[in-house]
Amino acid sequence: MPLIRKAFRRLHYPVDIIAQCVRWYLAYALSLRNLEEMMAERGIVVDHSTLHRWVIRLVPLLDKAFRRHKRAVGRRWRMDETYIKVRGQWKWLCRVNGGKLAKGGLPVI
Repeated sequence: MPLIRKAFRRLHYPVDIIAQCVRWYLAYALSLRNLEEMMAERGIVVDHSTLHRWVIRLVPLLDKAFRRHKRAVGRRWRMDETYIKVRGQWKWLCRVNGGKLAKGGLPVI
């Protein structure tokens, strides 16, 4: 995380405000102008171009930092339940991997 701390070092606004703005921009479908209005409602005057500079500057660093801690994905993917169309009607299909099945194909709990 020293790379992220270094990126926050020369910015004018407090770190928690910058992090909150970048988080809201990435997590929700907000435009930069909408985010600017939301921050103005909270008493923080920040321009949409400043928000854009924060996003451009911090997103690659955050991505790099968080990818290191992301678990590796295995080769096999298993789906436990899904919907399939049978004779024109949607039916729920449940598949148990390695579990015991009772009569009728229902899982034993």
